[in-house]
Amino acid sequence: MSWRYALLTDRYSSSIGDRYSPHYYQSPSRLETSEQTTGRQLQRVLHYSMAPSRALPGLRRAECAIHDVDCDEVYPGIYIGDAAAAKNKTYLRLMGITHVLNAAEGCRYGQVDTGHSYYRDMPSIRRSHKDCVFRYMGFPMVDAPTTDISRYFYVASKFIDSAISSGGKILVHCLVGMSRSATCVLAYLMICRKMSAVDAIRTVRMRRDIRPNDGFLQQLADLDMELKRKNLYPY
Repeated sequence: MSWRYALLTDRYSSSIGDRYSPHYYQSPSRLETSEQTTGRQLQRVLHYSMAPSRALPGLRRAECAIHDVDCDEVYPGIYIGDAAAAKNKTYLRLMGITHVLNAAEGCRYGQVDTGHSYYRDMPSIRRSHKDCVFRYMGFPMVDAPTTDISRYFYVASKFIDSAISSGGKILVHCLVGMSRSATCVLAYLMICRKMSAVDAIRTVRMRRDIRPNDGFLQQLADLDMELKRKNLYPY
């Protein structure tokens, strides 16, 4: 489907004049020096960032192929995947997943109909001499530029951080693992790991092909400016 691959027209960012001249387009490094973060800038970072080579350590991709899922570890202990990965309990056990964040919970088109009851038979997993109980959180979102995903930024970050802090592993997923789930992980890296939006995108993009929609990119840009104002990370 075209929405997975094409960048839509950004209806949420204001005009920034000659920054979109051909000369500016050839210099992505200048994006980092701008005082104002915009969704259009983050689009360009996505365009220039390195695409994943899929050459991950071990048998990660082989395991994905065997189980017919699309899933990548984008940061230590954090996996972004699709609906197939979320519904394959054998795969989740194999990978040692202890937490699942469903960024597309629901029964409508484009959503994934899992929930607490779906994982009721998932056992606790003992890791590093600590009992990590399998936990689930779901957000009823659709992948549309008008969706207010920012309302979940901090609660998602807290949930992801609790999974990592407890020694567990978390799968953050939506339908195809490119927009809603990726946006939640990017917000976590910005809020809890003190990365700028640019650094967060580059970090994840090196390990997985992500495509947050234009509205989500603008909301990440707004978060970036909010964190700058709060001086939560210096740059």
